[in-house]
Amino acid sequence: MVVIKDEYAIKDPSLAEKGLTKIYWAQRQMPVLSKVKEEFEKTKPLEGITISGSLHVTKETAVLVLTLKAGGAKVYLAPSNPLSTQDEVAAALASLGIHVYAWRNMSVKEYFYAIVKAVSSGPDVTLDDGADLTVTLHKLYYEEEAPELKEVKTDVKEVKGVADKVIGGTEETTTGVHRLKALAEEGKLLYPIIAVNDSLTKYLFDNRYGTGQSTLDGIIRSTGLLLAGKVVVVAGYGWCGRGIAMRAKGMGARVIVTEVDPIKALEAVFDGFEVKTMKEAAKVGDLFITATGNINVIRAEHFKLMKDGAVLANAGHFNVEINLSDLKRLSRTRRKVNEFVEEFTLLDGRRLYLLAEGRLVNLVAAEGHPSEVMDMSFSNQALAVKYLLDNKGKLSKTVHKLPLELDKKIAYLKLESMGINVDKLTKEQIEYLKEWR
Repeated sequence: MVVIKDEYAIKDPSLAEKGLTKIYWAQRQMPVLSKVKEEFEKTKPLEGITISGSLHVTKETAVLVLTLKAGGAKVYLAPSNPLSTQDEVAAALASLGIHVYAWRNMSVKEYFYAIVKAVSSGPDVTLDDGADLTVTLHKLYYEEEAPELKEVKTDVKEVKGVADKVIGGTEETTTGVHRLKALAEEGKLLYPIIAVNDSLTKYLFDNRYGTGQSTLDGIIRSTGLLLAGKVVVVAGYGWCGRGIAMRAKGMGARVIVTEVDPIKALEAVFDGFEVKTMKEAAKVGDLFITATGNINVIRAEHFKLMKDGAVLANAGHFNVEINLSDLKRLSRTRRKVNEFVEEFTLLDGRRLYLLAEGRLVNLVAAEGHPSEVMDMSFSNQALAVKYLLDNKGKLSKTVHKLPLELDKKIAYLKLESMGINVDKLTKEQIEYLKEWR
């Protein structure tokens, strides 16, 4: 049973103590965000501000949310995936006065109920991971057809007033940035967005090292597979794909990369990986991992070529990269063989194994990125909120990057927490770099 109240909706309030312990452990691994929290506690830059977020409700997110609360904000939190919520963390946040509407295994209706609940709080700033909250607000504002929202009661006029109040928003992930840039290109973006994903201290570390490690963690936890000797096919060689390929290779796998971008494909070759089309790779792969942010990357034509026992996993934000409709259509039976493993027996008797329902395998079957890497990502989020407030009315209604000096501030703080110093340019060196002669 889910406990639903006006101030929160969570699975089980009695899990709060366990959640507080998990949050404490995450905070111990997040020294940069802890420093930001100390600064926020002293200066209260978010005093009187309401923040609505759609983020994975994990222990790391909890540290971010509590940092925002320390800065004076009232926070409303919905999940950004129906299966990624850690119920003990949601309970802990509710016990600490955060308005959290999230529990694991939500239905589509429940998921959008939570997002609309966060939206209708009347935020000054929105936080997003995948853009569901921001896009929902825009769909309601423009009264667009939205089947996923039909069962969620909402006063559209009230939502229009809510949207007009928003100062700005942030976006955490590549998929969300793509969606919001498309919204901006149509001239429909209602307020400025900071693309946290485009910060160097986010994508070079979170996307590459975080996704690389946590994706394989989710796959190994759910299957117990030995990666050494396996043929691992990685779809997409963006920063997430790079990280997955690198980690799989490090564990002894033979890695094949598939790409549509010739430059990224060439980079994969120079990094020591085989590059093939998905049709070629489908014949030899043991484990397939999608990380493209696009739709139907693995579909019927590929399933028909795969060997018996091939495993399918997704590391992209939405469960659209593996064509589940095609997989179901080509199967005569399907059954769960493990908590996060579903066996599909094809018409010819071959069996394919889908992990985590095709959703983010690292958050459904494991605990997501390590806290140490989310330290930088969520420090970007916290500083982006302050940046939006400091620049209220000055930013155009488009997608922006955080200034480089804030990016470097986070990098310096992270290095400092690791006991690492870096050199500084001398006055002579600074002058030399300015001299064209």
